[in-house]
Amino acid sequence: MGFVKVIKNKAYYKRFQVKYRRRREGKTDYQARRHLICQDKNKYNSPKYRLVVRRTNKDIICQIVVSKINGDYVLTAAYSHELQRFGLTVGLTNYAASYCTGLLIGRRHLTKLGLAARYVGKENIDGSDFNVEALPDGPRPFLAILDIGLYRTTTGARIFAAMKGAVDAGMNVPHSDKRFFGFNGETKKFDPKALRKVIFGGHVSDYMKKLADDNPTKYQRQFSRYIKAGVTPDKIEGLYKKIHADIRKDPAAKPKEKKALPEKQKRWGKKKLTPAERANRVKQRIEAHQKGLAAAEKAADNAE
Repeated sequence: MGFVKVIKNKAYYKRFQVKYRRRREGKTDYQARRHLICQDKNKYNSPKYRLVVRRTNKDIICQIVVSKINGDYVLTAAYSHELQRFGLTVGLTNYAASYCTGLLIGRRHLTKLGLAARYVGKENIDGSDFNVEALPDGPRPFLAILDIGLYRTTTGARIFAAMKGAVDAGMNVPHSDKRFFGFNGETKKFDPKALRKVIFGGHVSDYMKKLADDNPTKYQRQFSRYIKAGVTPDKIEGLYKKIHADIRKDPAAKPKEKKALPEKQKRWGKKKLTPAERANRVKQRIEAHQKGLAAAEKAADNAE
């Protein structure tokens, strides 16, 4: 019978080093992050900027982030729920909304840097691939690298719609057309018309029309918010055109309006006493204790 060597012995665990917390939680790919943030050694104080795109069940999040020794700094942020200010109250996570969010952060960041007038991007949105070109006399376009985190780089993903919006806004984000909606993996050809259709919500419009004809009950249930907002299939493209124009007109972030607090607020805990109230409470307890002692002494005297 052979001898089996125990590998994970006491010495092994003494030398065991746990991975980073966000790696253990499955939130950060540190190998990819290292390539995204490490700057060239011969370029002093020239950090890499990232266009960070994340998607939740109810929101599209876009941020311009720069990494420093003491952490990440968000320079500009845009969220799809901000599109409600421009008139889009439904479908805040679809492909068209992702493009609008990318367009919003691109115009907002260039406005902040003072480059919005020099780099207007692509105003005629026809779905064709676009790359901003540097001006011969002036600052270069703002360069940012796309950071998609742990999302899969699938063709037609909404993350690349946000990147397309930022590129059309005038930012320089290195990319190819292989991951845009409309690229055919078999023929290796890109169809700009297909991309333009989904940018303006054409796929949503087609599905609404099909569902309204085939199953009106399901249409009423599935698109109830669209019906309530008055968004019909024929109005969708015009709605997105208006949103694109409004974003270019005023991309600046607006402060959130704080709701006025009610006069009488609910309380689930005891109210904190003031020093005077605490002193009064102690005084009352002492008096009650003295009255109790006096009553007990009187009862004892009567018993005797």
